[in-house]
Amino acid sequence: MLHDEEREEYAGCTYGIGDQGYDPVLVSVSCITFNHGRFLRKALDSFLEQETDFRYEILIHDDASTDDTAEIIRDYAERYPDVIRPLFEEENQYSKGISNISGVFNFPRARGTLIAMCEGDDYWCDPHKLQKQADHMLAHPECALCCHAAGIVSEDGAFRSERTIRPFAETKVLQPEEVISRKTNLPTASLMFRAEYAKRLPQWYFDCPVGDIPLQLWMLMQGSVYYVDEIMSMYRMGRQGSWGEMMDREELEKLTARWEEHYRDMEILYEAFDRDTGGRWHEAVRDALGRQRFHIDLKEEHNYVVKDPANRKYLAELPDTERQLLRLKAYMPGVYGFLQKAWHSVRGI
Repeated sequence: MLHDEEREEYAGCTYGIGDQGYDPVLVSVSCITFNHGRFLRKALDSFLEQETDFRYEILIHDDASTDDTAEIIRDYAERYPDVIRPLFEEENQYSKGISNISGVFNFPRARGTLIAMCEGDDYWCDPHKLQKQADHMLAHPECALCCHAAGIVSEDGAFRSERTIRPFAETKVLQPEEVISRKTNLPTASLMFRAEYAKRLPQWYFDCPVGDIPLQLWMLMQGSVYYVDEIMSMYRMGRQGSWGEMMDREELEKLTARWEEHYRDMEILYEAFDRDTGGRWHEAVRDALGRQRFHIDLKEEHNYVVKDPANRKYLAELPDTERQLLRLKAYMPGVYGFLQKAWHSVRGI
């Protein structure tokens, strides 16, 4: 827990009026939204329900939503003016080519020493999340990034999946190779990191179409990464399924082109990281790209990659049922097709 003498040592904090007079902002919560009206109240309530012995602020960036997102933000900002700091766009910035909204609009205005992330369609499920992570980072100045496990909830919030996003099976300081290349993503809503590093991001962060992976790589270059094996946030899952089953050929071709572009962008990112670290973790970089290539090939219905010995490791990382189905599809496509038709017939599809 935080003590009075520690409050005086916050680096880079801005002071403001809190419940007990003038208190420093220790944590800035960064939330980006776009048409999250159905989910945003859940996210904001989970921020406001955090039980801490320090002051935190909530930075919300709305990228010109066309639903009631902005109205919800204004309502909360009026009720919690000392906590919520909104920023509204008149034009959608993502469509103008700014993909990493957090790094461009939220991180620079953070007043806290630490930044925690959660997008407007996810939420936190532990009221002590901020306290637990902040306590560790204050006690370990070498720690640049702290993360944790997450649960999965359906898009409509009707049920929680039995599956979890659990990158590792124990609480620990991660090895660099584990940050660079792993079978499970670090949940975005789990990330807490030092604001000083987030305010001097490299160009390859801004060039990448996704913000979480380059952010993690950058934080690894600044210090250690600590993983807490506790579920403290919830990821909202959209519709799942193979592309071939959900889309017609034209749609599949368009998405294939997008995925190939994504892979090229990730190649550029990892090569820049590899260059800036002097090839120190080159094998982990190649492993990360190999895994990305394997999963994109699966999405594109390139079933032959299942037979490639080079992909044996990535195939073994999949759940048993999925792995067996992929093998059946690759080695016995006729049997797989027959069983698929029979299944659809039973379900009336």
